[in-house]
Amino acid sequence: MTEGGDDPQRLKKIAAASYDYENDARWADYWSNILIPPHMASRPEVVEHFKRKFYQRYMDPDLIVEPMSTSSSSSQSTRPAATSASTNANEQTRSRNSGSAPRASGPSATSGANPSSMRWDQQTIQFSVNAWVFVIAVLAVLPLIPKNLSNRAYRLSFMGTACSSLYSLYSLYGKPRAWNMQGLQVYFQSIVGAKDFIYFIYCLTFVTSHLCLKVALIPILCRALEQVAKFLRRNFARSTIYRKYLEDPCVWVESNTTTLNILSSQAEIAIGFLLIISLLSWQRNIIQTFMYWQLLKLMYQAPVTAGYHQSTWSRIGRTVNPIIQRYAPFLNTPVSAVQRWWFR
Repeated sequence: MTEGGDDPQRLKKIAAASYDYENDARWADYWSNILIPPHMASRPEVVEHFKRKFYQRYMDPDLIVEPMSTSSSSSQSTRPAATSASTNANEQTRSRNSGSAPRASGPSATSGANPSSMRWDQQTIQFSVNAWVFVIAVLAVLPLIPKNLSNRAYRLSFMGTACSSLYSLYSLYGKPRAWNMQGLQVYFQSIVGAKDFIYFIYCLTFVTSHLCLKVALIPILCRALEQVAKFLRRNFARSTIYRKYLEDPCVWVESNTTTLNILSSQAEIAIGFLLIISLLSWQRNIIQTFMYWQLLKLMYQAPVTAGYHQSTWSRIGRTVNPIIQRYAPFLNTPVSAVQRWWFR
């Protein structure tokens, strides 16, 4: 396959190869959301391919990244042809969200003739839903909006985010291979640590509850804002309207992703304590409180959220522990019991 514009593309590839990926926090998040077989993930050419895709997405949209060739993997594989075709189809489904499309061969080439348009459709759908969620969530938190309209917007925000997260999970992981207990268990284990799964459970926790906590919209707003800004910057960077009105806000959002994630983690932990306090009111919901603290425990352990939650909990511990030791030492026993459950 020949490339148009050899010199510019060669310089772009050199820049992509020399970029410091390890010190870019976005690369770790990007790589953790790519699901490929372990024997493929350990190959240097596969890692380099996704690094170029990452560089194309965040640094230089004009960089041309060729589809990953499967000739080497097929020559090293001794499995039957049917198994190989099934694996290729599965890898093609899982890699759509990351922006790569393995080269198909044989009869399957006609079904995947235009993967870029399919990725574009998925990105457009996600952008539309996230933009709608952002507008609805802003309406829900504005103090001048009538209460009945605000409460409706509150629930619609969670419903929209739940649908967006579920669609993203389907785009990345597909559906279970078998609809039995073993197949569902394997599928669940593969998605339980994904950020979209965490947000899906988070939204279900509040959309089914009669308790209205506006602070619970902070993580929803941060997620929608981040997704919308990324889409606009990737696809409308050359638009006059974007450059005039939206470029500065989008650049600020992308450069402050860590700040938004820290704000989300602080809000999520604060909600856990608010739910405990709500147990003393007539709006108490013991099941919701228990389920939400199980979700907080998952957020503390999942790689995509662990860093932010562990940092926040460490800060809380440094503040609260001296107070307990000095004024309420009798709380040491129940606190130790809670910590044993938390780290179990």
